[in-house]
Amino acid sequence: MSADTSLMPIPGPIDPVPVARPLTPRADGRVELIGLSKDQIRTALETAGLEPKQAKLRAKQLWHWIYNRGVGDITQMTDIAKAQQPWIASRFVITRPAVIEAQVSTDGTRKWLLRTHDGHDYEMVFIPDADRGTLCVSSQVGCTLNCRFCHTGTMRLVRNLEPSEIVGQVMLARDALGEWPSAPDGRMLTNIVMMGMGEPLYNFDNVRDALKIVMDGDGLGLSKRRITLSTSGVVPMMARAGAEIGVNLAVSLHAVTKAVRDEIVPINRKYGIDELLQACADYPGANNARRITFEYVMLRDKNDSDADARELVRLIRHYDLPAKVNLIPFNPWPGAAYECSTPERIRSFSSIVFAAGISAPVRTPRGRDIDAACGQLKTSAEKRSRADLDRLADEKQAELEAQP
Repeated sequence: MSADTSLMPIPGPIDPVPVARPLTPRADGRVELIGLSKDQIRTALETAGLEPKQAKLRAKQLWHWIYNRGVGDITQMTDIAKAQQPWIASRFVITRPAVIEAQVSTDGTRKWLLRTHDGHDYEMVFIPDADRGTLCVSSQVGCTLNCRFCHTGTMRLVRNLEPSEIVGQVMLARDALGEWPSAPDGRMLTNIVMMGMGEPLYNFDNVRDALKIVMDGDGLGLSKRRITLSTSGVVPMMARAGAEIGVNLAVSLHAVTKAVRDEIVPINRKYGIDELLQACADYPGANNARRITFEYVMLRDKNDSDADARELVRLIRHYDLPAKVNLIPFNPWPGAAYECSTPERIRSFSSIVFAAGISAPVRTPRGRDIDAACGQLKTSAEKRSRADLDRLADEKQAELEAQP
């Protein structure tokens, strides 16, 4: 059966995030420490019964073990008194997302299908390059925006990811890459993009709080210049993202006319191209050293003409944007309504933008042998699960028919 790509409603005037199911508390009642700030850990310890001075010391120790050493077992935290370790362990927990499936591509790309403690699946991808290693981090389970070329857009939004589940993706990647103790030099994971499943600006508070831990010099220690937040164009939240998070901005533009962008990025019906580009021009901290990245997926006979390229150049110049353009060959998935532009068309488009003095590299497709386009691994796993259920049902029926 092909994927359901019918349009979902765009969020209303105040941009609420429709969450189908609220977060389920942990079954064991313990408090997850990952995703809490230092002050929040201290407060949680005080609330659980530690006196303030003791709580401050233990919070500092826990923070160091969690984010500098990558330790999740409280009994291994050697500077915490053994007599107190069981008390902490009975009230608090340090976990990673559960790994349902992990794949490694022939080109080195790694992809994980992860599961929340309350049973919802989401994805994470690590892309190694010669000079960097980029982790694509999800912010939601599913998405509301239904961008027509995006496989995640075919999935309903289940819920926002909590700070612990966002930070937990970075922790899990560090585990897999063997990068503990945390050190800024010589590690493979050098960059993060909030460009996985979901729209980060529709989960603003949790994304902000998670990234503050990731950027904390005493925490995971990744510079804000190494982190990029990608949005489909939630204009009212963009200035706030610049002020409160301060990371690099990427915008999923994908079209230069109202008609085409309305079709493939439906949020354009709410916040149009001109409004979006003005918000980019106003983004705090954007300059030639920290250019805004425009993501542009190349769709055959839809948004890939020379006229489209020239209009893209005109728009960038009109708003005087310090910008670069990432041209992304479309990664097809079953049921997709589009095809990838031809290599010749992509080269022509790129050449026009480059000739105008705007960087327009073509992103090399990565991980196609492991369903690396966002949302594909989750869907393929669900298909296998359904197939397994069907197979078991057939086997059960055969057993019944074989009985005398």
